[in-house]
Amino acid sequence: MSNQTHPYHLVNPSPWPALAAGALLSTTLGTAMFMHQKSGGVVLMALGFFMILYTMYVWWRDVVHEARVDHAHTPAVRRGLRAGMALFIVSEVLFFAAFFWAFFNASTLPKLPLAETWGIQPGVWPPKSIHPFDPFHLPFLNTLILLLSGTTVTWAHYALLQGNRKELIQSLWLTVILGVTFTLCQAFEYTHAAFGFRDGIYASTFFMATGFHGFHVLVGTIFLSVCLARAYKGQFSPQHHLGFEFAAWYWHFVDVVWLFLFVFIYNNMANRLMPVFEAVFTGTNLLIAFVVAVLAGGYWGMRTLLKGGFKVSAH
Repeated sequence: MSNQTHPYHLVNPSPWPALAAGALLSTTLGTAMFMHQKSGGVVLMALGFFMILYTMYVWWRDVVHEARVDHAHTPAVRRGLRAGMALFIVSEVLFFAAFFWAFFNASTLPKLPLAETWGIQPGVWPPKSIHPFDPFHLPFLNTLILLLSGTTVTWAHYALLQGNRKELIQSLWLTVILGVTFTLCQAFEYTHAAFGFRDGIYASTFFMATGFHGFHVLVGTIFLSVCLARAYKGQFSPQHHLGFEFAAWYWHFVDVVWLFLFVFIYNNMANRLMPVFEAVFTGTNLLIAFVVAVLAGGYWGMRTLLKGGFKVSAH
């Protein structure tokens, strides 16, 4: 690092990308073989899965080593890592948008052509055969749990910035416990559901959206557990704590997704607000909003140019 004339980190050759590719290939092939009841599928799938876990451990171990021992995470590198994490969360937003789109398409426009496959009657949602969960029973409890976990992870971040290691560990413990509690409550909810995954478009979109969110909660809980272990080892400082920062970003993203799930899927708020949407989002109103947005953007751009906000510096 001392002989470098730039602030960036050129990583050393590593076997982990090749190992990760092989593990993913093994997992994919094993899963396909298992689904088609081919011999050896389970073994190949399990081997690939454990290879993925091992690769994740050794790769992130090296990243931590680069930050703490090699001091390779310069401000420029940290900006790049933050941009990468932000783009990853954006991709996750788009991932969940697909499930919300499918649910909204079926719930706000239940139509006869789907009736042969899914048993939907025109204008009836949820389908008559579905008995949805009471949103203010277990789902509301899960909402409170996740909102509380958002406050505890924010408390952990504040404690870290203040250099208070004791409160950092305490608040991380609370967050992890709340994450595990949420997962257990959701598992209980699934086992007591009055419908199954194959019981129509409502059931399939419900389980896909809430199930993948539950998986993200599990991943976030593991992420925060790793941060907790690192906090015990004193590996975070007020100046250098990217690992924890990314875990907190991820956890807040999980919180926000759950709020959308609770409002629009458990409470069926899209259908309840449909008359308002139809009154507000008319062609004329959308055109007016577009014109206003263009004028506002042009005004902001011109104002920035006049203030010299787009200066190009020579290097």
